[in-house]
Amino acid sequence: MMMSAIHPGEPHRGDLAGRLNWLRAGVLGANDGIVSVASLVVGVAGATTDSATLLAAGAAGLVGGAISMALGEYVSVSSQRDSQRALIEKERGELAADPEIELEELVGIYEAKGLRPATARLVAEELTAHDPLSAHLEAELGISEDQVVSPWAAAGASALAFALGAMLPLLAILLPPPEIRVQVAFAVVLLALALTGFISARIGGNPALRPTIRVVLGGAIALVVTFAIGTLLGTTGIA
Repeated sequence: MMMSAIHPGEPHRGDLAGRLNWLRAGVLGANDGIVSVASLVVGVAGATTDSATLLAAGAAGLVGGAISMALGEYVSVSSQRDSQRALIEKERGELAADPEIELEELVGIYEAKGLRPATARLVAEELTAHDPLSAHLEAELGISEDQVVSPWAAAGASALAFALGAMLPLLAILLPPPEIRVQVAFAVVLLALALTGFISARIGGNPALRPTIRVVLGGAIALVVTFAIGTLLGTTGIA
C-alpha cells in the first residue's frame, strides 16, 4: 500500500522542509515590511499631517527596505550556494578517487542510524548502484544537487514579501482622513501583525497564541515609541 493512501493528508515529498522554510521566510519578510514602514510613517504622522510628506517617507521606506532585504538575502544565499556547490564537488571527487572507501563510509552511516550491518550494506549498495552522488550527499550532508538555492530567487522573494507587507501601513496612513489616520494605521498594523504571527506559528507547527502576542506587542511598542518621538519633534518645532 502506498504511503499517500495510508496518510492522505501528509505530502510525502523530500522538498517539504525547504518549501516550509520559503513560506516562513516570506511571512517574516512581510512582517518586517509591516513593522518598519509602519513605524516610519506613524513617526512622521506624529510630526506632520501633510499627506505628501507621509507618502514620500513611506515610499522611501518601502523601496529602501525592499532593496536592503534583497541585497542581504542575495549575499547570504550566495554564500550558502557556494558552500553547497563546493561540498558537492568535493563529494564527487572523493567518489571518483576511491569509490570503495566511500561505499564503506555509507555503510557505516546507516549502521550508525540503527540498521543491522547486512541491511546497512544492502541499502548502501543499492543506493550506490542507483545514484552514488545523491546517496552520499543525502546521507552525509543532507543536501541534493537539485536543491541548491538560487540567490536571485531568494532576493526577489524577500523584496516582494517586504514590499507587500510595507504597502499595508502605507495605505492605512494615507487613505483615511487626517484626524483618524493614526488610529486606523495602529489598528490595521496590529491586526496584520497578529495574522503574520499566527501564520508563522502554524507553519512551524507551534501553538499560535504566545508567538502572536509577542509579535503584536513588539509592533505596538515600535509604533508607540516612533509616534511619541515624531509628536515630540513636531510640537517642539524641530520637525
